[in-house]
Amino acid sequence: MRRIKEALRLRYACGLGIRQVARSLGLSHSTVSELMQRAAAVGLTWPLPEELDEAGLEAQLYPGNPEGQPDRPAPDCRKIHLELRRKGVTLQLLWFEYRQAHPDGYQYSRFCELYRFWRKKVDVVMRQQHRAGERMFVDWAGVTVKIVDRESGEVREAPVFVAVLGASSYTHAEAYVDKTLPCWISAHTRAAEQFGGVPEIVVPDQPRTGVKDPCYYEPDLNPTYQEWAAHYGTVVIPARPAKPRDKAKVESGVLQVERWVLAPLRNRTFFSVHEANEAICEATRGLNDRPFQALPGTRRKLYETLDRPALRPLPSERYVYAEWRKARVNIDYHVEVEKSYYSVPYQLAGEQVDVRVTTTTVEVLHKGRRAASHPRSYKERSYMTLPDHMPAAHRKHAEWSPGRLVSWARTSVGPHAGELVQQILKTRPHPEQGYRSCLGLMRLARRYGPDRLETASERALNLKAYAYRHVKSILEKGLDRQPLHEPVEVTAGTHANVRGAQYYAAQKGVI
Repeated sequence: MRRIKEALRLRYACGLGIRQVARSLGLSHSTVSELMQRAAAVGLTWPLPEELDEAGLEAQLYPGNPEGQPDRPAPDCRKIHLELRRKGVTLQLLWFEYRQAHPDGYQYSRFCELYRFWRKKVDVVMRQQHRAGERMFVDWAGVTVKIVDRESGEVREAPVFVAVLGASSYTHAEAYVDKTLPCWISAHTRAAEQFGGVPEIVVPDQPRTGVKDPCYYEPDLNPTYQEWAAHYGTVVIPARPAKPRDKAKVESGVLQVERWVLAPLRNRTFFSVHEANEAICEATRGLNDRPFQALPGTRRKLYETLDRPALRPLPSERYVYAEWRKARVNIDYHVEVEKSYYSVPYQLAGEQVDVRVTTTTVEVLHKGRRAASHPRSYKERSYMTLPDHMPAAHRKHAEWSPGRLVSWARTSVGPHAGELVQQILKTRPHPEQGYRSCLGLMRLARRYGPDRLETASERALNLKAYAYRHVKSILEKGLDRQPLHEPVEVTAGTHANVRGAQYYAAQKGVI
């Protein structure tokens, strides 16, 4: 429009001819001649009206559809864009359907041109500027490394973890056994140690290992992943689902690792993950030292000048891997962790708690506060119980053992009482079945005194009455005050009906 205005000024204000105006503006004289004809047809002169802007000037000189040419139906570009997402649908198929509906419509080339022009306005890409040390993008590569077992010959696929720093595109790659949570956390730790520092933000995808509840707006991180981020003083901001451009750096980094690291190693045979990582580390070093195609320098040089000085320092201690679980306290005030049981304060029976499990400890938290901590037991069906977690009655019961009960009876009452307690525990199928009987004897000692209990115990031993109720009956009836008679041995006397041993010896062998 500026050249049209200048052509009109030179023609009408300066009085130049058509060819002079054309040479001044670098246009053909036919173009200038056509322009002047259009201006004369609509009555434009110089100076132009002040209210006439460029859009109005273009509308007057070039009204668009020539008179007599019918309008053609425009294709529905939004519908075309949605249809192309379906498998097997092409622009040519959609144009064919468009021409069936509109036989007088556009030809294929113009149809494609209109759609691509519309798509450029819709599919706008924002160029992201990454500050030094700000972001670390992470993802699993699509290509795996084959690990061969030396003994069985079994081949398994080892996934490759890729981490890329935003400002320098400095890349770290390492193979792991699988994609489980321990490997995911270990990969982040190794990447931070390889980079020599921690970025402000970690940008992953939304895998199940790292994100417990994927969401477009508020994804819920796995507690272990969140604890790792807190330990290293960083924050995890997952990319939106189905939005790979949110982590375009690692998408490009994965592509570079697959082309320049994994593809050259495709014909090598590895017998362990450690052996594969040695080769991957060497190839990744070469990738970081490769010069950029469009920029001066390499990834390593940019890393040393940009990202490395800006990264936060690593913590003094490495993160200790821990898993978080939900559990409900049983009625016996214990929680189960991998078929082992750990006590909590008995007041929490029936409550839901969080359990933090490491390789050495088990911590139980209730509403964010630690309620119990135990050494981890790897023995199934084992109980880890602290006396402080038990009710007073249970604690007193647990304090007694067979040896302690016998010792109490002997020292506090007497030797006969000690012998009676020992016999009570001995005659039961399980010693704990006799605990209540022994505790009953203690109560009798407090009621009747140690001396009477000692005498009653002697009488009970003489009668072989090894039970609490027998001793109680002796004390209630005062039998302990009566003299104790020695048991009389009954022997057979002389009688006509007593045959004697000789008779049976003579009959031996006779049926």
